[in-house]
Amino acid sequence: MKTAAFKNSFAKGSKQRKAAMHLIPNLFTTGNLLCGVYAILSVFNGDYLTAAIAILVAMVFDVLDGKSARLTNSTSHFGLEYDSLSDVVSFGVAPGLLIYSWALSGQGSFGVAVMFAYVAMGAVRLARFNSTVTQSDGKYFTGLAIPAAAGVVASLVVFDHYTVRMGADVKPIFVLIVTLALSFLMVSTIKYRSFKDLKFKGHQQITYLVWGILTLMMVAAWPQVMLFAIFAGYALMGPVERLFWLVAQAMGKKGPGKTEVPSLEPKP
Repeated sequence: MKTAAFKNSFAKGSKQRKAAMHLIPNLFTTGNLLCGVYAILSVFNGDYLTAAIAILVAMVFDVLDGKSARLTNSTSHFGLEYDSLSDVVSFGVAPGLLIYSWALSGQGSFGVAVMFAYVAMGAVRLARFNSTVTQSDGKYFTGLAIPAAAGVVASLVVFDHYTVRMGADVKPIFVLIVTLALSFLMVSTIKYRSFKDLKFKGHQQITYLVWGILTLMMVAAWPQVMLFAIFAGYALMGPVERLFWLVAQAMGKKGPGKTEVPSLEPKP
């Protein structure tokens, strides 16, 4: 009897089932927040590689909480706010502290200002997203998403640890340029593809599967290189597409490719 009552309490449409469905994405969001806090603690302990890996793991939880919320039809205003607050910690504060301690601590107050600019622009990006989420078509993001910016920072730390080993004179300058660029891209109006409109139908399904397998193979073979290449490539994709669009607009209006078709009517 107790077993049957327990099953009935979680029947489709019951309050207990709805509560459980809402709990699943929030648990993933909590995992995201936990990774962000752990990354901050790792930065304080000087373990920059562990902090970078924790930020990358937080990205996995961030993807899972959104996917699970849509699959279970349990999206809510509370979940949106909780996710944004967790993102500020995991993809704003944690990468900002990582940037400062890893590369900019020797730059004094200027390094602090650059770190704060990254965190502040990330918070502004999240606030703008939350205020326009109902107006978006879902195909594009306006500005670089803060998880993607954090992915560039974290993958750069991993890439440097295993591959490059930038010198003390080069690293601050390079990280400074990257941080300022990411801060600008997050609050810009440049459109970034969300890839939510991909259609896995017919022969396209096989094509996407092949590309997915090849990408996973390359990431598994050279994770320290491929992760940075993927995140940096996505960050650059928006400005490159915007540039091509501006060039196409200019060529369409007055470019050499636009020729005048001669009239076949006789002149008077």
